[in-house]
Amino acid sequence: MDQSQHFATILHRWAEVFMRRSMHDFVRLRKESGLSMSQLSTLFRLHHAEECGVTDIGEHLGITNAAASQMVDRLVGDGLLERSEDPDDRRAKIITLTPQAWNLIQESINSRRRWMEALTNSLTCEEQEAISAALTKLTDAALAMENSVGPAYAPEDL
Repeated sequence: MDQSQHFATILHRWAEVFMRRSMHDFVRLRKESGLSMSQLSTLFRLHHAEECGVTDIGEHLGITNAAASQMVDRLVGDGLLERSEDPDDRRAKIITLTPQAWNLIQESINSRRRWMEALTNSLTCEEQEAISAALTKLTDAALAMENSVGPAYAPEDL
């Protein structure tokens, strides 16, 4: 196995471990909250964007505006979203998270951060420095590729 293949294998292993942990946390959040994947995806989208319209939600999920509007209605009814008039266009509505939804999403993010902190603390200072340098280069290379060909996904999908 040449160096490139060895590196790719290591990178794949890390991605699998990280994604397995992330998906485990996401599935746990889904079960505990009783929300669907689409509903959680909408909450995460709003957490990152802070506000958006029904059309934005529909485009994000790949569903019709009518389906997005019905989902928003349910989430408003559940006390997770608020709908208000767009000051620039009274016909349009702005969708935002309620404090309850914000806390739900933030706890999920904090769970991942706690796992990352425990992982960090399991490494020596020297290991942390080496990994930090490598991840910085890897991130920069990935962003350069993304910027040259366009993103395959939106950051809030992660």
